[in-house]
Amino acid sequence: MTETDPICPPICPLCLRPIPPGVKQSQHHLIPKLKGGKGGPTILVHHICHQEIHATLTEAELAREFNTPETLRAHPQLAGFFDWVSKRPPEFHARGRSSLRKQRSRKRRK
Repeated sequence: MTETDPICPPICPLCLRPIPPGVKQSQHHLIPKLKGGKGGPTILVHHICHQEIHATLTEAELAREFNTPETLRAHPQLAGFFDWVSKRPPEFHARGRSSLRKQRSRKRRK
């Protein structure tokens, strides 16, 4: 069996749930593209996990400190989220929070 084998779907390295075919998924750049990570390593994650990363951390924080699955899982706020979502079925998806960049942009417009 290979990682792309439908019998054995890939595992999200953040919440540790399987990522079956048809489930919303994303490629997360471990070093953000805006910080020099274009063409760099990526990990396949659930879309909801990816949304939470970008809602919690800035691009600079991701590039500087949280650029491995292990450091992302160790972040206190993300660890709580990954623990919570790990108890949900693999196809679970809820609308995530806005990214920090979008939140700051909205504050500047007011």
